[in-house]
Amino acid sequence: MRHRLGSVRARATLGATLVVAVALVAAGAAVLLSLRSSLSGQASAEAERTAREVAVQLAAGQPYARLSLDDDDRPVQVVTEDGTLVAATEDLRRISGAGTETVRPTAAPSTATTAPAGPSDDDGDDGDGGDGDSDDGADGDGAAGSALRPGEIGEDTSYRDGSATIDGDTADYRFASVRVETQDRGTLTVYAGAPLSSERSAVRTALTVMLIGFPLLLAVVAGVTWLVTRRALRPVEGIRREMAAITASTDLARRVPEPDAHDEVARLARTTNETLAALETAVERQRRFVADASHELRSPIASLRTQLEVGAAHPELLDVPGAVEDTVRLQHLAADLLLLARLDAGERPAEARVDLAALAREETAHRVGVTVDAEPVEVAGSRGQLRRVLANLLDNARRHARSAVAVAVRREGRWAVVEVADDGDGVPEADRERVFERFVRLDDARSRDDGGAGLGLAIARDVAVRHGGTLTVRETAAGGALFELRLPVAQEPPDAG
Repeated sequence: MRHRLGSVRARATLGATLVVAVALVAAGAAVLLSLRSSLSGQASAEAERTAREVAVQLAAGQPYARLSLDDDDRPVQVVTEDGTLVAATEDLRRISGAGTETVRPTAAPSTATTAPAGPSDDDGDDGDGGDGDSDDGADGDGAAGSALRPGEIGEDTSYRDGSATIDGDTADYRFASVRVETQDRGTLTVYAGAPLSSERSAVRTALTVMLIGFPLLLAVVAGVTWLVTRRALRPVEGIRREMAAITASTDLARRVPEPDAHDEVARLARTTNETLAALETAVERQRRFVADASHELRSPIASLRTQLEVGAAHPELLDVPGAVEDTVRLQHLAADLLLLARLDAGERPAEARVDLAALAREETAHRVGVTVDAEPVEVAGSRGQLRRVLANLLDNARRHARSAVAVAVRREGRWAVVEVADDGDGVPEADRERVFERFVRLDDARSRDDGGAGLGLAIARDVAVRHGGTLTVRETAAGGALFELRLPVAQEPPDAG
């Protein structure tokens, strides 16, 4: 189980499923809230429309008994300013959330019967009754909001949720309240309700669909992601199997399959094959190096052993100078091999400051036929390794020069340049890279009496590269060989102040 959950395929499937689940929950919540808000607004509009229809009738002076309150079986109440229910839906049995919980209207005293008698009905109405209604309306409006004139309906609408029982059926409603100023009955408030059953039903239906559909959709997403990742990771599994086979067989000539695509997996396969090719080259180079080193070591050791055996049997025939020469050659070869091993192991050079001009003069002081033209320039690195580079370049030039070797040291921008030139036959253009390979000696230097083991130039280039520089060879104007060493100039130390 842990292995399956630890796979890329399982993590991708789980991650995709979780992301889709979060998105679906967020989208579902937004849809439900939007649907509820929309249906609630629809109910509010219906309730307001009903309330305003009744308010229009009241503003026109319609008696309470002739109001249209029983249409569509919706709860309607007409309440005075003091909370007295004066009109209501006929079959209303219970109500909450409206103006009053009373369901049976109470007859309100008429303004005309309480006003003093006057010369005419119109005068009485316009005098005491009309003014009294206006005052009552103004007082009520003062508590509720803006003042209304007789026959005017308030623009503001209030909403509230509640419930009502009509003709034995109980349901939830959205109530709207509208104020109206009448000519002879003062300020009245009309409460009308619109059912919320459609809203609740739609929300429940949508929620049911989501609860059923979302798990199915998540199962589909998980299944598709599992199949897609399986197909996408199939080449990776092929690469893994081939690498395991290469490791078991140690056959570095084998390569992993490369998908015919341009995606990350294809790039991984190509990079893996490039790594295998580089590893195969390095291993082959190491094998060749070991074989060449064994061959180079075998000759002086065999020669030295032969001379010692002859000397042991016939002391008068012992060739002491020859034995010393073979010993020195063997010592130099061992030192070269040890240095190459350190370079191959990635040994970093020291960060000492080395003056190449002074180093060139020191290295050429005891050499005959060598001229030096050097200006001071410092580089950072190993003084011993850089001395070895100059010595190897001078030894190579001496072996091939006819009479003279010239050394030049100068600065070119951020580079320190060392040139070692000879007046020999030069290096053919086709061999100008091959001379830097290990154990390579050109045809005219095959004799061990004339040349070394073929490691000097290889060591010189490796040291140059380790110091961030280059070593190349080209032809001089006279036709000889010119080896050019370029190293980065050492950075100036910060001021002590």
